[in-house]
Amino acid sequence: MKKIFLMATIVFNLAVHAQDKDTTAVFKKRVLENTEVDFLLSYYKQDGVHSAVGGGIGSEKLSDIATNIVVALPLNADDVLTFDVGVSAYTSASSSNINPFDNRTTATGSSAAGDPSANNTAGYVTPWQTSSGASASDQLAALNVNYSHSSDDRNTIWNADASFSNEYDYTSVGFGGGLTKLFNQKNTEVSLKANAYLDQWRPIYPTELKEYGAYGINYQNQGYLKDVTILDQNGNASNDYLPTAFKSYDKTNRNSYSLSLAFSQILTKKIQMSIFMDVLQQDGLLGTPYQRVYFADKPNYFIGQSKYIPVYDSKENTGVYQLADDNENLPSSRFKIPIGARLNFYINEYVVAKTYYRYYQDNWGVQAHTASIELPIKLSTKFTVSPLYRYYSQSASDYFAAFDKHLSTEKYYTSDYDLSKFNSNQYGFGVTYTDIFAKAKIFMLGLKTIDFRFNHYERNDGLSSNIGTVGFKFEIE
Repeated sequence: MKKIFLMATIVFNLAVHAQDKDTTAVFKKRVLENTEVDFLLSYYKQDGVHSAVGGGIGSEKLSDIATNIVVALPLNADDVLTFDVGVSAYTSASSSNINPFDNRTTATGSSAAGDPSANNTAGYVTPWQTSSGASASDQLAALNVNYSHSSDDRNTIWNADASFSNEYDYTSVGFGGGLTKLFNQKNTEVSLKANAYLDQWRPIYPTELKEYGAYGINYQNQGYLKDVTILDQNGNASNDYLPTAFKSYDKTNRNSYSLSLAFSQILTKKIQMSIFMDVLQQDGLLGTPYQRVYFADKPNYFIGQSKYIPVYDSKENTGVYQLADDNENLPSSRFKIPIGARLNFYINEYVVAKTYYRYYQDNWGVQAHTASIELPIKLSTKFTVSPLYRYYSQSASDYFAAFDKHLSTEKYYTSDYDLSKFNSNQYGFGVTYTDIFAKAKIFMLGLKTIDFRFNHYERNDGLSSNIGTVGFKFEIE
């Protein structure tokens, strides 16, 4: 801080001395004239039939509401400090089934879901319904701080950032920085950015695996599953369920490192092009501790009502849950390379076409293609509408197999459909109100923009979602 103050003093004295020699003052436009505040609010909702917590089947219902406040502070003509504070809260049928047996309890607190003689089916465990467990909902809090500095000629910009986020079972700490150079009268731009995220899991395991890990073969004589009836494939009571493949993770860190390079060029008065490439490396616990896996070469065991075993993988199952053979196991490193390009066409004073393409590949066997087009249409000096379409396709990971298709002899396995082969379509639109003079006032805040966006997403494996976002940008004079 002392160095910054000393440098500022030197610059000020030099400027005063220069003005003594030349009475013509040089005007330098500020990077950010006034403090700006963004309020963002979004609501997300999805549904599907391939819950990773259920080993590839089950409800994927999820709803999430998130809010962000972003404050950009001009420290002086060249420097801007930005704070981004976000909070989100979600409810999830999928993650609630980490412990699906909370649906029904006895007076002693142990699960009674395994009583096959009960007549009342209400509250019985099933991957197609939401349990009442503590994992049914969670909150995420995040903070990101960014400092940027622009040179006097505005042709060099460097920035540094730090971030922190936390939820019930996961904490992330990140830091990074970047450098941007402009050439050719600002028609050419090159940027380089590096980031690192040092994350930490607090692993939560599926209940049946957690109990086996704690008590071994005695799990039915103590703990949460004490006196709970376990059924075999034929619906008979059995003591043979032993998920011996399961082991608690010995490492709980997940570190991610990224290096990004981008090049942008104004080709003509109407065409702008940019290309980018990222290199990403992840190390540590890359699987999700609570996502189940079932082995095709192992017997199946259940808790609940035996009559639903034959229809277990359909929504007709309203009363039984299959016990996991293991949780997903994935390599401890992953290397990713996305390469893409943007091409923007100025069609006329009313319409701009924004196109995008990205190719992705990693060393887990996933290859993906993304293409999108957005058409901002200027209806007036203040209103713009922006229809959007996005297409995505990917190949399956080497480690993916569907529900009950993995073999116990495999080293790595997951039934998370995010790593399966699929394609998706996304349709959306945005409406933006802009007033660069911020004439509308709310107390000390001048309203500059209102932005509303809605997107509908469909995946060919049955997952669909909707997200709506509204944002307000204010200026404090």
